[in-house]
Amino acid sequence: MSTPPDASGPLGRLPRTRLYEQVAEQITAWIEHNGLRAGDRLPPERELAQRLGVSRATLSQALVALEVIGVVTVRHGDGTVLSDAPGRRRIVEAIRAHATRLPEVIDTRDALETKIAALAAERRTDDDLARIDDALAQMADEVEDGHRGVDGDERFHGAVTAAAHSLLLARLMDEIRDLVRETRIESLSQPGRPSDSLAGHRAIAEAIRARDPEAAAAAMHAHVVMVSDVALLRGPEEP
Repeated sequence: MSTPPDASGPLGRLPRTRLYEQVAEQITAWIEHNGLRAGDRLPPERELAQRLGVSRATLSQALVALEVIGVVTVRHGDGTVLSDAPGRRRIVEAIRAHATRLPEVIDTRDALETKIAALAAERRTDDDLARIDDALAQMADEVEDGHRGVDGDERFHGAVTAAAHSLLLARLMDEIRDLVRETRIESLSQPGRPSDSLAGHRAIAEAIRARDPEAAAAAMHAHVVMVSDVALLRGPEEP
């Protein structure tokens, strides 16, 4: 006769599925049902939200989660394009795997980029400043046009890294480039974040221009802390 489980033993709480995770699964099921392939475009967000019976905000969050794991690409003015047919992928598990490694990526980025900013303030040249300013201008144009500013953001951080004139630090940043891009997409998809991120970039640039390593490091740290506030690290929605 089998022994019943110990009712007095501890029971672990089952992880709650966030609403946007459920919606991400619904979207991928819809993609499979309709036979969409890489390069196909999804319906406009308003239409897709109506079909799924969810708010635009929740749908947008689900699409961002799918974007950071490589299933879709969100293009301003061109809608959402399927970049990788999900097939039998476990979408929620993939999203949570990304969320699990996100804090470590953020910690690593903070450690590396704070030092990089300080070195850039000490070592920058006029050419370095010109590249930083060009990146700022690109991101400002992207944000003004309604884009998230992902490309300008990436270019800015690359220009600051180059201004530090540290080959090893540049190699380390290159090693985590893809992971950082995931966090960049997630962060810049938060409401109001592109303009806030741009303001943070400008503070970093001014400290570098002033050859103030302490201020540059502090500005970079504050920037990384700010952009690290992303939906994937927040608790699940309450019912």
